[in-house]
Amino acid sequence: MALSQFIPDIRIGYPYTYWGPLGFVLMVTICREAVDDLRRHQRDHEVNSQKYKRLSSTNISGYEMVPSSKLKVGDVIIVEKNERVPADLILLRTSDRSGSVFVRTDQLDGETDWKPRLAVPYTQKLSRDSELHSIDASFYVEKPQNDIHSFIATFCMADGSEDTGLSVENTLWANTVVAAGTATGIVIYTGCETRSVMNNSQPRSKVGLLDMEINGLTKVLFCAVLGLSLVMMMLKGFGGPWYRYMFRFVLLFSYIIPISLRVNLDMGKAFYSWQMQNDSNIQGTVVRSTTIPEELGRISYVLTDKTGTLTQNEMVFKKIHLGIVSHDADTFHHIGQMIQKLSGNILQQQQGSLSSSSSGGDSTKPMMFGNRMRRPEGWREWEAVRALALCHNVTPVSDDEDNRSVSTASTVTGGNNSPTKSVINIEAPGSTDTEHQYQAASPDEIALVKWTEQVGLTLIARDLNTMTLQVKTPSEDNDILLHYQILQLFPFTSESKRMGIIVRESKTGQITFYLKGADVVMSSIVQYNDWLSEESGNMAREGLRTLVVAKKVLTEEQYSDFETRYNAARLSITDRVAKVAAVTESLERELELLCLTGVEDRLQENVRPTLELLRNAGVRVWMLTGDKLETACCIAKSSQLIGRNQGLHVLRSVKTRTDAHQELNSFRRKQGHALVISGESLEVCLQYYRPEFLELATASPAVVCCRCSPTQKAQVVALIQKHTGKRTCAVGDGGNDVSMIQQADAGVGIEGREGRQASLAGDFSIPQFSHIAKLLLIHGRRSYKRSAALSQFVIHRGLIITTLQAVFSAVFYLSSVALYQGFLMVGYSTLYTMFPVFSLVLDQDITSETAVTYPELYKDLSKGRSLSYKTFFIWVLISIYQGGVIMYGALILFVDEFIHIVAISFSALIMTELIMVALTVRTWHRLMVLAELFSLALYLISLAVLHEYFDWEFIWSYDFLWKVSLITLVSCLPLYIIKFLRKKCSPPSYLKLS
Repeated sequence: MALSQFIPDIRIGYPYTYWGPLGFVLMVTICREAVDDLRRHQRDHEVNSQKYKRLSSTNISGYEMVPSSKLKVGDVIIVEKNERVPADLILLRTSDRSGSVFVRTDQLDGETDWKPRLAVPYTQKLSRDSELHSIDASFYVEKPQNDIHSFIATFCMADGSEDTGLSVENTLWANTVVAAGTATGIVIYTGCETRSVMNNSQPRSKVGLLDMEINGLTKVLFCAVLGLSLVMMMLKGFGGPWYRYMFRFVLLFSYIIPISLRVNLDMGKAFYSWQMQNDSNIQGTVVRSTTIPEELGRISYVLTDKTGTLTQNEMVFKKIHLGIVSHDADTFHHIGQMIQKLSGNILQQQQGSLSSSSSGGDSTKPMMFGNRMRRPEGWREWEAVRALALCHNVTPVSDDEDNRSVSTASTVTGGNNSPTKSVINIEAPGSTDTEHQYQAASPDEIALVKWTEQVGLTLIARDLNTMTLQVKTPSEDNDILLHYQILQLFPFTSESKRMGIIVRESKTGQITFYLKGADVVMSSIVQYNDWLSEESGNMAREGLRTLVVAKKVLTEEQYSDFETRYNAARLSITDRVAKVAAVTESLERELELLCLTGVEDRLQENVRPTLELLRNAGVRVWMLTGDKLETACCIAKSSQLIGRNQGLHVLRSVKTRTDAHQELNSFRRKQGHALVISGESLEVCLQYYRPEFLELATASPAVVCCRCSPTQKAQVVALIQKHTGKRTCAVGDGGNDVSMIQQADAGVGIEGREGRQASLAGDFSIPQFSHIAKLLLIHGRRSYKRSAALSQFVIHRGLIITTLQAVFSAVFYLSSVALYQGFLMVGYSTLYTMFPVFSLVLDQDITSETAVTYPELYKDLSKGRSLSYKTFFIWVLISIYQGGVIMYGALILFVDEFIHIVAISFSALIMTELIMVALTVRTWHRLMVLAELFSLALYLISLAVLHEYFDWEFIWSYDFLWKVSLITLVSCLPLYIIKFLRKKCSPPSYLKLS
């Protein structure tokens, strides 16, 4: 339409009257995009220009500095401590003699713990990096893929002397950071083939419900432009060049389409986001998507993770069950006392068992005391504590930069082969003892290791191949050090739900396989017992996270056979994962059950009142967790997601269509009951009775889905959206919550102990779950209410001026001549009305305290009454009425000159807009008053300056003043009366509270 103004036959005014508003909109949009692009360019340039040491055989120093953008496959580079890894590497050498290095992966998978990586054994043995040029070897790697947790490759020497299977433990993925030491690696993938880039898939573009509603209204307005133009042509007749007149009418009425609305809304959204991030009551909130703040005001379902979201993910060891006896916090000191009493026997075993083992003795004997074998008092406790101290992936860490918490232990062997401790402690100034610090992927493991330290068995050192434990003795100066060689480590995976380790005790030579995992998988692995299932259920009902710990003593022959088959499986190029799993499972048979542990994950602060606020606000809360059913139910009750007196319907073992049918019929008869369902049962119900299940579940006051996979979580969110058409909000803190966060209409990530992946993936990031209430009840409400009011006024602004134009054209013989031209049209939507209309983003119908005190007020928002077709047509009628009054009033009251019609009608139009904003405001802000006065002052100045459009003498006459005042009064007074009567007779809910 703006381009059409360059065609003389259909030009209806000055071209800048169309190009001005359009140019302003485009300028704002282009500037915003340009700023974003500039920031991205700066980040890219900073990353690509970072220089690294690349090994070079031609350079005298042995290496050359190259920017990361110049790296290519096959380059060998050196990455220093705290440097970003620029490409996917296979680790060749490290500064640590063991060949290990720690990396931080929070920018890749969101997990904040340090992860160990291992160098290729052959290249680690080289004395210098420069020797890498002298070896003739090849790497065979898999094609690029996006799985950051698996990798298959083989290192082969050209002469066949060395073939080593490589896994993800031998890699450094791009965008990870070397946390300690120096790493030398060979580049295997660059650019778009790196794991980090391949995992940067664009999440679905979220469009807010308000935006979709506005798009619908815009389509109606476009049809109104065509319809009104067609009516004018029908009245005028289709004689002559009718298509020119038709197009001119379309141009004249095109102000109905609110082209400036998008800019106003975008600026409003940016302001809402700024307010959220600067709210002192929810400090730490980050808005990562400024396009959907209004969604927070329309939420009907909140779907939340459990661990780290409702709970703190701070694990506290609470209970251990040994089969015949159970210990809790009140009796843990007894275990410590038993270990101290056994310390003498442990020392005797260290001194005497080596000769027994080497002479063909039975290495499976639990303890040796002289020539007599027996199980002394406390043996069960010792075996369980030792298993917990060994079976993990925990590493003691020290901060050698500021000399805090550094502990180095070594064994000095005397002539009698008795180990004595030599410990060097370097502490912070003013400290009196050294507190051990640990790094691990799981807070559960840290809780277990800290507990073993509490009872007297401390992990003091660990590297790639060894582990050292310190046994506390009654005499603090004679603590015992136990050294173990790590033979194999089997990390925990979500598929296996267990982790294991094979160690060899240095003194005795005894080889032991330790395994721990979830009760559902360990129950079929351990030897028969009659207590595991019952006690596991009891701990789960107490809200504890359980782990089953078992062991198996191996002979040298058994381990040698296993190692041969395991290494062969690891060298396999095809189906390596399946072959390795098969070999490992062959070892997991008839393990001796040692203990069952219970760890408590405490609730976050203010979880109970937050859930109560959401429930009173009409928001249904679902818990989606991967934890076991009993634990999930306990947390749901302790958090009051499920009332203590509220009935529960549990779908635990639904495996067939018949089971699903019976359970759903039973649940249908239980009104007001909460639903608890396992992931397996959920799959069956959705497969056979999806509509029926969703109808019952969405009507339930609370739902708990346990044993849910990340895919199932996202699937549940999508099904709720599709079935109910309501808006959903997903809250989580871990990488397994990313899918549902991205699927939900509003995704909220919590930056917790599981890392930043959920926080980075969310539309909003908060430090704790309790902030979700204020985010929805206060900021969500205000964002939606303000955007609705802003949208209606921008639409009203276009409708009223179009009504004036339509009346003018109809009165003056259906002429397609513009009523207002030039600067008046540009100033109308910018200088004269923009500031007061946009100041509506400062308005609020209720205070923050009222919104939280009366959460029931939130229920009305989900109905979308603030901006609907009903309110839209009300504003259409208001615009028609006011436009008609202003135009007919000006036509009736003007005397003889056309310029007087323009002055009277345009002045009344501006005053009406300013008064309508004032009538709509519910809570005045000083900037709103300033916007009104500033816009009025600008218009008064225009009256005095724009002699081309206004008659100076007429403007200063009494006639002009009373005519404009009368027309403005007639256009606004009836609306004020209606608003007053409605407020008195049928006030909205929020007004009743005042």
